Order: sequence, then structure tokens, then C-alpha cells
Amino acid sequence: MAKKKGEDQDFEEEPNFDDPEGFVDDVSDEELLGDFLRQKPCESDGVENVIVVDNIPVVGAARFPKLKGIIEKIFKNAGTIVNVHYPKDEEDNTKGYAFVEYKNQESAEEAVKSLNNYRLDKHYTLLVNRFADFQKYSDIPKEWSPPQPQPYKVQNDLYNFLLEADAQDQFCVVSETVPGSVQVQFCQNTQPEPTELLKRERFTDTYVKWSPKGTYIVTFHKQGVVVWGGSSFVKVNKFAHSNAQFVDISPCEQYLVTYGPNGQKIVIWDIRTGAEKRTFVSDGMSNASMLRWSHDDRYVARLVDSQIQIYDTTTFFLLDMKSIRVEGIRNFSWSPTDNIIAYWVAEEVDVPAKVTLMAIPKKTELRTKNLFNVADCKIHWQKSGDYLCVKVDRFSKSKKEKKDKKDSDVKFLGMFYNFEIFHMREKDIPVDSVEVKETILAFAWEPVGSKFSIIHGEPSSANVSFYETNKGQEPVLVKKLEKKVCGHLFWSPRGQFIVLANLQMGTFEFVDTNDFSIMKTGDHYRASEVEWDPTGRYVVTGTSGKAKEDQGYYMWSFQGRILKRVNLKNFMLFLWRPRPPTLLSDAKQKEILKNLKKYYSQFESKDRLRMTRASKELIEKRAKLREQFTEYRSKRVKEWEDQKKRRMQLRNSTYRLRAIFPLCRVVSNGWISLSLLSSFRRRHRYAGG
Repeated sequence: MAKKKGEDQDFEEEPNFDDPEGFVDDVSDEELLGDFLRQKPCESDGVENVIVVDNIPVVGAARFPKLKGIIEKIFKNAGTIVNVHYPKDEEDNTKGYAFVEYKNQESAEEAVKSLNNYRLDKHYTLLVNRFADFQKYSDIPKEWSPPQPQPYKVQNDLYNFLLEADAQDQFCVVSETVPGSVQVQFCQNTQPEPTELLKRERFTDTYVKWSPKGTYIVTFHKQGVVVWGGSSFVKVNKFAHSNAQFVDISPCEQYLVTYGPNGQKIVIWDIRTGAEKRTFVSDGMSNASMLRWSHDDRYVARLVDSQIQIYDTTTFFLLDMKSIRVEGIRNFSWSPTDNIIAYWVAEEVDVPAKVTLMAIPKKTELRTKNLFNVADCKIHWQKSGDYLCVKVDRFSKSKKEKKDKKDSDVKFLGMFYNFEIFHMREKDIPVDSVEVKETILAFAWEPVGSKFSIIHGEPSSANVSFYETNKGQEPVLVKKLEKKVCGHLFWSPRGQFIVLANLQMGTFEFVDTNDFSIMKTGDHYRASEVEWDPTGRYVVTGTSGKAKEDQGYYMWSFQGRILKRVNLKNFMLFLWRPRPPTLLSDAKQKEILKNLKKYYSQFESKDRLRMTRASKELIEKRAKLREQFTEYRSKRVKEWEDQKKRRMQLRNSTYRLRAIFPLCRVVSNGWISLSLLSSFRRRHRYAGG
């Protein structure tokens, strides 16, 4: 029954929300209202978008518009500029610094990263800092306190591979175990069998590349590239460059260059620190867009729009803040031992082609050679830098006279070839010329020595000519090997020995150029690559690509004897680990070669001991395998004997069934022959029934 209005109602006692006596509130405002407090306005709002540019020129009102245009043109590459403020004095002159405000913080950070130490001209180098950093630097305590000592971390030894007592080289074998999974196996070239050092599954997405001195190995991934080193190949650094297709490493291994898809982005990195030093944009992966290093990593250069752009790696700015403009330039190349550039310029109407040697950084021309009727040139430096060869493709021309001598036309009847040899170590750099009428198939310098070799003629029956260059003399033809079916030349890194290769047929000839004797010939069907080891003692030929059934590699001695055949499914690449140049002087190396016979007995005894030890290990391994096989066979024989009774039982039942089944069919058909009945009795008796 409902109560009437005004009647008393029962209510529960209200809870008491008051704090107890003596209560202390220990909950901070940050814990309660952290999200709201972070939105509280502060003095530094917007400051992180502002940078301070110091060391700009001090100019008056007349030159201020030009300065403003230059500064804004430089800094707009980092992002959208909102405002630029130039403080001025009473005379309306700039004070040498400016404030640049960007649309967001990321643009300001990019400007500091890319434009700090930007060289405006030879007198002014801009210094760029974040405005927010000034507060950080102003809060540095006045009293200095010594830093706390940190525990020592053992660094990875990047050069331990050079400490191998017997100077045995390392190599890596790259293969695709499953689609999209590339395995890399690292081995020591011990005899008679290589020793596996490490095997990495999914080590790279495509392939690997050694650095020039063998300190690092580079792997390729979708996000970028990774540099590894040390005895167990630990990660040294990683470089974020999406879909990088290939890399280049400077000769002294200080810098790494990554090339993006289709050459659209080229980045130079510091290998040790991982810092991005310089970025370029290229229209394509043409040869002209490639960066080329000087031998000492001091300079890096590239060819752009008839200009050689040389950058000093101390600042990565253009040398003398300007390019070297050469109209008609086609290509250039650094000397492998000196800061000298060789470049060639194409021929124009009434202007001959020319090859020029230029010294860097002074940019002085050391030597120029004019050339006529030129179709193309190729520049080949000898590894030691003593000689330069320029292969010149020339037109053979003749003039056909008309009645009017003023209108005589020129006809080109064919091609011939010249090899211009520059003697780099002689005074005034004399040039000698070697002319060849036949088609040139290959050219190669002897890496250590003074010989060069040429393959010329038809591919099916070519000639291989060897020339020798000496100081103060013209190149001399020392040997001509006729009717050779080869198209490639592979010199030993130590000189003297050379491999004449036909990579279409997979045939190889091993030649000793001391007496030009053919030591041995061999074949490796479908071999597509040839790799000498750094010591010149071993040669590896490899088959990869489309030849699925014959993939793998052969290892040969420098004399042409096959030491090992390895068939490897989905074999991709074989690479010897490079070695740094020797620290011994030329005189010391000659002394060692002269007294090599004294050490021969020591090396021979060590080799015999190694082979004996290896033979003993091989015998023990074979004995162990035989023992395992014998044990397995005995186990299976015993099992067979134990099952004999059961087999006999099964066999009797089987014979009965086989004999009764045809009889049943015959009887069911209503007739039976005497011969079939006797046959049944014989089978039944043989089966023991």
C-alpha cells in the first residue's frame, strides 16, 4: 500500500567523505591530472620549430634582399618555412645571425642535421643549432664533476682473421636453401678439406659483399643494409636505406655508399659511426652517376652534366666550392695509388678527342694526348699505378676526291684499335702506342709486374698477345698464343700466372707467363665466374643461375689441377675474403723471394705433417662410419633371424591361398582339368600343407 504524501520515509545514513583526522595526501597532481597538465601552455611552446643560423654575412640595407633570398633558398630544402627574422643594429645592418621558424619540429631537426657547417662561400661557413638547445647549454652547472668510470667492454676484434698462423684464407659460399631464404657459409681454406667456421641461415635477402680489405661483409635487406665483422661476424652497424640494390665501399673502408632503386637516391655513410655524410639524387643507374673514390678516401667524385664534381671527405663539400667543367667529357677514373684523375673528351668537328691527366687538389693538367677519328675510349689503370692504358676505338677513313676538290667527302671503311700507354713514373709522362687491326675481345694488366695481355681476333679462333713495358722503352710483344678459344683474362693477384677462360663453353687454360708454357687445361661446364684467392695459390670456378642441374664450384691449384668438386643445390655465389696490402717494403719482399729456398724445407715438412694429420683424421672418420654401419647391419640381421618363424608361417598361408583361389574359380565354373589338379597338389606339397 502506497504511503501518502507527507508521511515519514526511511532513508539510509549518508556516507562520510571527509578525510580522517591527521590524513596526509601523498598523491601528486601529475598522477591525478597528468594528461591535462601535459597540455598546459609553457614558454617553450613553438621553440622546437625554430633554429638559429650563425655566421651569416653582415650586410647593409642595399645587399639585404640578396642575402635573404640566398638564405631562404638554402633552408627551404629542409621543409616549409613559416618565418625568418634577421636582427639588425641601429644602422640597419644585419648582426650575423638569423632565426628560421619551420612548420614542424621534424623540418627544424632536418635543417640542423643537413645544413650545420654548410659552406656558403670560402669566407663563411654556417653554424645551425636548435633554439631549444640554448636553454640546455645554459643549464650546465658551473662546477665540474668528474665523470663516473664505466665498466670496460671488450670490443670485437675486426682483424683476427689475419692472425691465422698458416695464412690460410677464408671464403664464403652463398646458396638459396628455400625460396626467399639465403644461407651463407663461412669456411677456412684448410687442406685437404676446408674447415667450416660459421653457417648463417637467412643471413641476407639477396647476396653479400666483402669490403676491399676484408674487414667487413655487407648483407642486403628490405629495410637497408647491415655491416658485420669480427671472428663470429657480429653486427657492426646498420644503415636504413629501403630496397638498396647494391653498395660501394671506399678503398680505406671508412665510408659506405648505398644506391637505391633505379639510382634515385645515393647515400654516403660513415661505417663506424653510422652517420649520414652526404646524399645525392641520380636520374638512373648509368655509369656516369656512380661515385668514385680516391685511393686514400680523401676525395670522392662523380660525373654530372659535363662536370666532374669532387668532394672533400673532411667536409663533404665541393673542392674549392666549384665543379670542374669539361665540355664533351665522357668518362674519368682515379689512379689506384695517387690523387690523379684520368678523363677523356669526345671528338667534335675540327676538335680532336683528348685524354687528360689532372692532379688533385691543385687541378693542374699533368699530361694531355690528342686523338683523332675516335669512336670510343676505355681507361685501364694498372693496380700499382705505374702505367695507364687507354684503349682507343678508331675509324679507318679514306677521302674520295670529287671534281670539285672543295667537296671531298670522307668515308669510314672500318675500325682499328690503339692502346695508348702512359708511363706514370717517368718524367713528363711519355706515351707509347700499340696498334691492333683485329677486334679486341679483352684487355688486362698484370696486377704486380709490367705485362699486359690482349685477346684479339674472332671469338672462335682468337689470338692472345702478351706485351711487356719497361722504363724508357716502348711496349714489346713477348708472346703470341694463336688460335685460342677464349674471351676472358684472369690474372693472379700476385702476377705471373693467368687463366684464359671461355665462359660460354666452360674451358680454362692455365699459363705461366715466365716462359709462356701452358701448364694445364681443364673444363667446368657452364661455369660463369672465376675467382682467384688473395695469395694467388687457388682458383675457383662457379656455376650458378639457370643451370639447376650442375650448380656448384670447382677449386683448382694455380697450376690447373682440380683439388675439389662441390655440387651445391641453388648455389649463388663464391667469394674469397680479401686481404689488406702487405706492410713489408719492396726491398723486404725481394729479400724473402731471394731466400725462399731456405724456408722451403720448413714449409714442406709442415705440409706433410698437416696431410698426415688430415689422413689420420680421415681414416678415423671412415673407421667410425664403418663401425656404425656394421652395428646397424648386425642389428638388422638379428631382427631378420628373429622374424624367420613368423615369415614361414605367413609364407605357408600365402601359398595355400594362392593355390586354392584359382581352383575355386575353376570349380565354380563347373569343370576342372587333370593338369590343373596335379599343379595344385605340387604347390600344396611344396608349401608344407
